Amino acid sequence: MAARAWLVLEDGRHFEGEVFGAEGVATGEIVFNTAMTGYQETLTDPSYHRQIVVMTAPHIGNTGVNFEDPESKQIWVAGFVVRQAALRPSNWRSRKSLDQELRDQGIVGISEVDTRAITLHLRERGAMRAGIFSGAARLDGFGRPLSLEQLTQTVRATEPMSGQDLAGDVTTQGVYWVEPPAGVRVRATVVAVDLGIKAMTPTLLAQRGARVAVVPRWFTFREIAELRPDGVFFSNGPGDPAAATAELDVLRAVLDARIPFFGICYGNQLLARALGFETYKLVFGHRGVNHPVVDKLTGKVEITAHNHGFAASVPLEGAVVAPFDGGRFGRVEVTHVDLNDDVVEGLRLLDRPAFSVQYHPEAAAGPHDAAYLFDRFMDLMSQARTAPGAPRIAEIL
Repeated sequence: MAARAWLVLEDGRHFEGEVFGAEGVATGEIVFNTAMTGYQETLTDPSYHRQIVVMTAPHIGNTGVNFEDPESKQIWVAGFVVRQAALRPSNWRSRKSLDQELRDQGIVGISEVDTRAITLHLRERGAMRAGIFSGAARLDGFGRPLSLEQLTQTVRATEPMSGQDLAGDVTTQGVYWVEPPAGVRVRATVVAVDLGIKAMTPTLLAQRGARVAVVPRWFTFREIAELRPDGVFFSNGPGDPAAATAELDVLRAVLDARIPFFGICYGNQLLARALGFETYKLVFGHRGVNHPVVDKLTGKVEITAHNHGFAASVPLEGAVVAPFDGGRFGRVEVTHVDLNDDVVEGLRLLDRPAFSVQYHPEAAAGPHDAAYLFDRFMDLMSQARTAPGAPRIAEIL
């Protein structure tokens, strides 16, 4: 008989299932992901740091684990919840089972639970704290099973996601470069601030001719400027954008210098805050690869990948003056909107070379509808070199 595990939510709802991956205890914010594919990319996305992820697709682990698809060097989810774990992987690229990979990295999971019921509960009640308990973590000091009340108290002692500044936990510890492939002409130098960056992001920029310097989140504006960037990029990442401070100072300096800027996900939220707008926590967030977003500039609808629990509060219609410092950065408009719930999914400054999107155009394993945004960034950097008020890095230094 398979070892038992328990999933306990902070409101007392609980589910009993089987151990999947490592035994132990995992606590964090529980969220659901509606993707049918790409579980390996989900697991290794740093934006899931301190989150327990529920997969709504009923069969997980079918294609095993390979060495090509991870978006970072480790699994970042706090815990993993699935309906049915594949008994054996079947894919020509597979190198090990998902269960083995979870055990190797110490990731606590649970299977054979009703993920549909869990998802419906979270849609109604909202994302909340939760815990997975198995093995010795289920027992007290005398070897007796802990009560549901005791497990629930452990969950409620976990810090909520609101107010958490987590980018420092996942950022690179040093600068590294991603170069264009052989035969691709170098067109620009981009400094990408790693707030939880996915490996596909600098790869897609490099494929378009950018030399990408990925730098730690604590880099100052001067350190960024010393790399002589044609553009600056802020990545996705975990945590509450309202808890970030130093990043806002850097971003405002980038805007003051008129260096082209592109932000994704967390980077979109930080752009909104740098402009003087607020961010807020979504009830249960957007996570999956099937969210319809309309590009207001073209009228086209894109099917997009999402992973965010916070959003920007910016007027949806028309251009407005960004409120920070009496309108210092000029006008801003919403460029993309989620068609499910009207959440702001993109911003563009009209008086500075800067834009951002809330979703993931670098999506792996897909969809790829929004990959054009990387071309838009490359074009923006080219245009900025000859535009009035073009950045002069040497003068800044």
